Amino acid sequence: MKFSTASVLAVAALVATGSHAFTPSHNIQLVRPLSMSTAEAPTDIEERKPTKKEKRLEYIKSPTFHRQGFKDVRESVEKSMGEQFKSGLVDELKSNNFVVRKDGVTVHLAKDFGFCWGVERSIALAYEAVEHFPGKKVHITNELIHNPEVNDRLHDMNVQFIEKVDANKKDFSSVGDGDVVILPAFGASFEEMSLLHSKNVDIVDTTCPWVSKVWNTVDKHQKEGLTSIIHGKYAHEETVATVSFCEDYICVKDMKEAEMVADYILNGGDKEKFLKHFEKAVSKGFDPDTMLSKVGLANQTTMYKKETRAIGQLMQKTMMKKFGPVDAKDHYQEFDTICDATQERQDAIHDLVEKADELNLDFILVVGGWDSSNTAHLLEIPQKRGVRSFHINKAECIGADNTITHRTMSGDIVTEKFIEDIENKDRELVIGVTSGASTPDKAVQDSLSSIFLLKKMRSS
Repeated sequence: MKFSTASVLAVAALVATGSHAFTPSHNIQLVRPLSMSTAEAPTDIEERKPTKKEKRLEYIKSPTFHRQGFKDVRESVEKSMGEQFKSGLVDELKSNNFVVRKDGVTVHLAKDFGFCWGVERSIALAYEAVEHFPGKKVHITNELIHNPEVNDRLHDMNVQFIEKVDANKKDFSSVGDGDVVILPAFGASFEEMSLLHSKNVDIVDTTCPWVSKVWNTVDKHQKEGLTSIIHGKYAHEETVATVSFCEDYICVKDMKEAEMVADYILNGGDKEKFLKHFEKAVSKGFDPDTMLSKVGLANQTTMYKKETRAIGQLMQKTMMKKFGPVDAKDHYQEFDTICDATQERQDAIHDLVEKADELNLDFILVVGGWDSSNTAHLLEIPQKRGVRSFHINKAECIGADNTITHRTMSGDIVTEKFIEDIENKDRELVIGVTSGASTPDKAVQDSLSSIFLLKKMRSS
């Protein structure tokens, strides 16, 4: 597996879009009526507070802020990543029309699966940072991605994970003068970036460009005087970072909560009850009576794309009903912030589910971190269609006693009997498999190898 310079630098095309339009030439503006001549202009200058995006762009321009990686160690990092993540079995599947038969098991691999380029880039930047700064203490503000193998590897590389004091606060006291701090793929909050900018540290930013795109969107909301409706989980690291760049916002985790917001826009209601339900998912001082008349939609990049679009249609219809079809456009705006990689993986498992009966699938295996939002949404697709499916985070979840430990849609971790009629050596096992955007091919290979071995041993 080779991660080219293009993969690492792909951020430029996406992030650059819109960046110059918002880059301030200065943070001081002379405020005077348009008809006033220069001679009549007041001598005092009114200072305009820079926006959070303007401040972030200021931080990025610092010589100690690194986003492009380190060429001096790139070759060795590419080799290391290939050794850690490459899978001969997955390569065989891809070269054989995504199907392989082995030890009484037929495997159908989803056409789009596994690592996205944003995750590859994030890992490469983090690994390069460790090698580029030998002898320096390296920290990371959160898990790099939601994958246990990758985060364990960073621990092995002596990267220090910033300690969480509670759900929303971290202890940065361990970050010393001259240290290196890695920002994970989910990004970091505006407050964390400001704190680190004030310290004498090197910052390595591995934030996925799609996440940055969402930040640009909520900045547009602010400029238009809109309240941001974020389709996402308020406690997820990415959403925590996104809302930190908002002024007024409310997070909705699903269509049910979006319908609650739409109903309040149209009919009002019990304000206290509404705020109690969303108490952890709204901006400070949020007032639904005044802050929901003009809204804009954005989303956590790993959410279910069809649900985000359905929420968008709901909000559009709500504003049309409230303000009429002509004026609705002044009260609702929508920008596409759904990650292509997330959608491609969702479409691929949807295709697999559509063919489940035709292929005679016994079940679909979804491999990825248990706290990975994009992987959890992959499980929802077969589950909602009644196709037997399991979400595991590593091969060790498959037991030699024919049990499987997996995460359910509700988030519970359970153990149950795995393969039905496994002792029947004449019966071929047929399975589908996919993996989340933060899951390396090697994790898929290890999981499938466990199934091959289990079937071979129990059938003999």
